[in-house]
Amino acid sequence: MKFESAHTIIIAAVISTAAILLSCSNNDDKNHPDIGIRDSLPVLMSVGVSSTVSDSGIISYKIISEDWYYYDKKDPTYHAFEKGLFLEKFDKSLHVVAFISCDTAYHFDRKKLWELRGRVLVKNLKGETFKTSLLYWDMGSHRIYSDQYMEIDGENQQLSGYNFSSNEMMTDYIIHSSKGAFPLEEDNPEPIADPNLIQNKNTNIIE
Repeated sequence: MKFESAHTIIIAAVISTAAILLSCSNNDDKNHPDIGIRDSLPVLMSVGVSSTVSDSGIISYKIISEDWYYYDKKDPTYHAFEKGLFLEKFDKSLHVVAFISCDTAYHFDRKKLWELRGRVLVKNLKGETFKTSLLYWDMGSHRIYSDQYMEIDGENQQLSGYNFSSNEMMTDYIIHSSKGAFPLEEDNPEPIADPNLIQNKNTNIIE
């Protein structure tokens, strides 16, 4: 299984499950009369969602959510996880190597857009953590971004700022109006004069 991001395959599993349930729902519609307009009501409701995804018999991902709704009559249509969403990625030894958690999540399926709100916390495969109150994942452009305040905590640097943008792996990113702490060079006792000019090779910092 090729790993494209810490959450892509789990989301595919969630959407596939929704497709199956919706298919059953459509079959039921043929046997029951129309009860009227339900623009504000979800076609799918699920409580206590907990599911795992395996690869060659080994658990690779886990998804947990207290509730899951799908609104097929809204414009645009969307999946709602009002009470939060938690995703984990495991290595072959079942150690957690990446995760995403948030207070509320929306997936606009036709737009291929995810919106994470509240206390958003992400850990990438490099062990860096990202904290913000709003995060978007555009599956069409393969980009993750936020215009809200962001804190990044890594092994060799701590950053904070606004207007964050990255690849889907959250390993190559840009953050604007930033400030942070950087380690000193081992062979250079002098502090770095301008941390905004000396950067992690995968990080761009722009005032």
